[in-house]
Amino acid sequence: MTTKVNIRDVAKAAGVSVTTVSHALSETHQARVNALTVAHVKAIADDLGYAPNRLASGLRNQRSQILGLVSDEITTTPFAGAMLQGAQDAASERGHLLMVVNSGLDNELERQEIRALQQHQVDGIIYARMYHHMVSVPEELRGVPTVLLDAISEDPKLSSVVPDEFGAGESAVEVLIAAGHRRIGMINNEDDIPAAHGRLRGFREALARHGLPFQPDHYLTAHPNTAGGRETALKLLSLPDRPTALFCFSDQMAMGAYQAANHLGLKVPDDISIVGVDNLELIAGALWPGLSTMALPHYEMGRWAVLKLLEEIENPDEPRVHEEIACPLVERDSVAPPPASQPQS
Repeated sequence: MTTKVNIRDVAKAAGVSVTTVSHALSETHQARVNALTVAHVKAIADDLGYAPNRLASGLRNQRSQILGLVSDEITTTPFAGAMLQGAQDAASERGHLLMVVNSGLDNELERQEIRALQQHQVDGIIYARMYHHMVSVPEELRGVPTVLLDAISEDPKLSSVVPDEFGAGESAVEVLIAAGHRRIGMINNEDDIPAAHGRLRGFREALARHGLPFQPDHYLTAHPNTAGGRETALKLLSLPDRPTALFCFSDQMAMGAYQAANHLGLKVPDDISIVGVDNLELIAGALWPGLSTMALPHYEMGRWAVLKLLEEIENPDEPRVHEEIACPLVERDSVAPPPASQPQS
């Protein structure tokens, strides 16, 4: 029968006190110990196969070391699952479990799920949405440490993290301008949501910075799906002075723009350059040629939300902040210089 290794065994093997081992293996108190000692103690603990008793630690701190994540549709769609992975990784690294519930947009079910999480004595809750929008936080979360993920609220007591929508629009246009385009159109989401407003502001700012006018006839909105992108792109690409490049609100709308271009006998990127937002591998990586797109930072947002929540649990006076995480460009093959037959104004 194998004898379970305890903290005293680690201390003896490392040649340090039990207190030093405790601090070295604690995320909260690690700063009290020399970095070399921390590395030494962790190496000894790994060699001996020592695992801290999280339950006992939680009882001492009056915490369960369990976090809850309440989502709307994240777990049932392929689009934002990386948020869960980022949150899970951050929680695990800090010695916490993450319990995930999914309401499917059912408000009553969501309230029941929050109460269930509270019955499990979770230390705090990540309130997550599948896409960036304004939310009203349920009353059940009042007094519970809470961080918003891919959502914002008018409540200044709640920290939140979302994509940098302005930066996504701005960077997409910069890519197209750098390729030589001067007539750039935008296909936006018709819904009144922060993502649509932020990306439009970034689009207009980038044009203005380069002395390019915003042309209203090169800007249209539609339902944010493939059909909406296709119908709108058909209108834009049929104009006498059609855009030579399109910035699309999403990869789904960009796929519709590909279809419209093909219908009109235009080739991507020889005749029309296209940039999307999302970096959905099922679309951006599968289109031919591949779609250059601004990746939504789902994984990074999930990590940030958990780490911020743990900060606020440890120190309730920690300032509440609103974080915007950059959307990196994923370059593929949908951007090229404008065709010579389409002179740029």
